[in-house]
Amino acid sequence: MTITSPHLGSPSVWTDARLLFALEEVVETELNRHLKVAKDWMPHEYVPWSDGRNFPGLFEDGEAWGKEQSKVTDIGRTALVVNLLTEDNLPSYHHEIASLFGRDGAWGTWVHRWTAEEGRHGIVMRDYLLASRAVDPDALERFRMSHMSEGFESDNRHSMLHSVAYVAFQELATRISHRNTGHQSGDPVCDRMLARIATDENLHMVFYRNLLKAAFELAPDLTMQAVRDVVVNFRMPGHGIPGFERAAAQMAIGEVYNLRIHHDDVLQPVLRFLKVMEIDGLGPEGSAAQEELGLYMGGLDAQATTFDERLAARKARMAARAAG
Repeated sequence: MTITSPHLGSPSVWTDARLLFALEEVVETELNRHLKVAKDWMPHEYVPWSDGRNFPGLFEDGEAWGKEQSKVTDIGRTALVVNLLTEDNLPSYHHEIASLFGRDGAWGTWVHRWTAEEGRHGIVMRDYLLASRAVDPDALERFRMSHMSEGFESDNRHSMLHSVAYVAFQELATRISHRNTGHQSGDPVCDRMLARIATDENLHMVFYRNLLKAAFELAPDLTMQAVRDVVVNFRMPGHGIPGFERAAAQMAIGEVYNLRIHHDDVLQPVLRFLKVMEIDGLGPEGSAAQEELGLYMGGLDAQATTFDERLAARKARMAARAAG
């Protein structure tokens, strides 16, 4: 990778404002590319409306929800709720990126376009869940109110570079989570819906990943430190959802999202594309961050291997019980 001379990576040179200005042309290029390849789609076309019927309430003929009414698996139901509640906090996400990136020029156009596209995801997921009776609607609404009432503050709101680095990984993590949820849902209609959402998330990841690549070329030391910080401290945006830890554990066992998936399918693809470990000419702080990142990834791989072994042993025990 071609990098600039070391002094350009100095914190005294690269403020957030200067980086935003320097990356504006890249944002415009990536925005135009995105608009050419992104396809508009209609959320209502992915919802099985004919499966819907009244719930109790204003309608006297309403039928109370029961888990047996849906073909969605238990792990699919858990992951769908987590994924939807994550999407529900879109107002907070919009406020944060609009504050960091601005509302003018190419940056502002991207912020609003991204928000509009993400809005579809929450719409179609909620409509699907209610029409197909995949979840308890009362519980879902209580969760939504609780989660959104807390708001959302990113761990990376202090820095534009950290925020760009975070979303480059997070958009891919969301794509993988949606896609695996679809595979595990037990419902082909759900699988098709989440595949459509995952396509959007992948395009969002490409936008931010390419922007992060440009940031490496402008300010390699600062960008390396931002990537190190984000990878080492990564948390999904839904971590504030009520009962998130238990749901995350279930999703890990259900192979929707776990350490191995996080390492192999989220972190590694982005790091390889950026050739992060191959960048040379870094200053002391950038080099230290690069070394720490490499050590962290090695440790995470070892943790993922331990998880894989425990998951395989669990599957073997369950298979033995079923056979016996």
